[in-house]
Amino acid sequence: MAFSSPQTPFVNPVVPFFGTIQGGLRDGLQINVSGTVIFSSDTRFSVNFQTGRSDYDIAFHFNPRFEEGGYVVCNTKQNGSWGPEERKMQMPFQRGSPFELCFLVQSSEFKVTVNGSFFMQYSHRVPFHRVDTISVAGNVMLSYISFQNTRAAPVQPVFSGVQYSQAARIPPKPKGRKPKPPGFWPADSAPITQTVIHTVQSVPGQVFPQNPVIPPVVYPNPTYPMPFFTSIPGGLYPSKNIIISGIVMPSAHRFHINLRSGSDIAFHLNPRFDENAVVRNTQINSSWGSEERGLPGNMPFGRGQSFSVWITCEGHCLKVAVNAQHLFEYCHRLKNLFAINSLEVAGDVQLTHVQT
Repeated sequence: MAFSSPQTPFVNPVVPFFGTIQGGLRDGLQINVSGTVIFSSDTRFSVNFQTGRSDYDIAFHFNPRFEEGGYVVCNTKQNGSWGPEERKMQMPFQRGSPFELCFLVQSSEFKVTVNGSFFMQYSHRVPFHRVDTISVAGNVMLSYISFQNTRAAPVQPVFSGVQYSQAARIPPKPKGRKPKPPGFWPADSAPITQTVIHTVQSVPGQVFPQNPVIPPVVYPNPTYPMPFFTSIPGGLYPSKNIIISGIVMPSAHRFHINLRSGSDIAFHLNPRFDENAVVRNTQINSSWGSEERGLPGNMPFGRGQSFSVWITCEGHCLKVAVNAQHLFEYCHRLKNLFAINSLEVAGDVQLTHVQT
């Protein structure tokens, strides 16, 4: 099994917003809503999972209200009539501040996290497969809405040439560090080691697996310690995706994302707010190579703003997108992609979602 992105994200959508959920809701679909609460006369915003653009049938109404100290109302509307409200007397959002809101669809309920921390769950009152639309309204400005399948069906490998299997293992963590990787799932769950099956495809100068069957790394702890370290199961290979989402600290100077191969850094992504630059480089045997700094536009990261970095591995390079916009390509300097098997994030950021 693997995480996958079932549809293209909506980028900078205008509020009020209506968007189609391709294929409708299904068990294992995660919807990420990133934005900023704005100051306005409106004291509420809402995210609705509904049938069509009409508000006649709303399976899940998520409605933060900045009133009476702040609370969140959840409800369901059937045939135009609201059911009994469920109120969470906490307010995880702040006016003027960015947020990362995640909804995970499960067979019996929605699970909701805010800025990487579990917030609540809401039991289904109507069959969730009827939902085909997401709508957002109120005092928010949206950065993006993205979709991820967390229970994608296993890919049937196509056998060609040599075949082999190996267990997906998490390498020992460095001594002195005890990072507790994050997740959206209950505290009693744990990562499960499964068998990784590859078929080998010859490419001039390198050999890559074809249709790897690699389970997603699912972690039980919703907090992301900084600096953050985790493994990349199976290493890198063409079509492999890594997603890192978070919020840049308001007083940030720098942060970095490293893809590592042992003590070497195969890819160093280093936004520098003090230089207004995004530096890329590789470190081999403790020596840095030549920096790459060119960008097609302005600095894509902002102090106090949420972000999502998508790193896609291709045969000759890494393709990097920020907030669903392609930013640059970085040609591989370390050629043994399978050995690039760990991720490090450090600096002036708070992480909200990591997928390897």
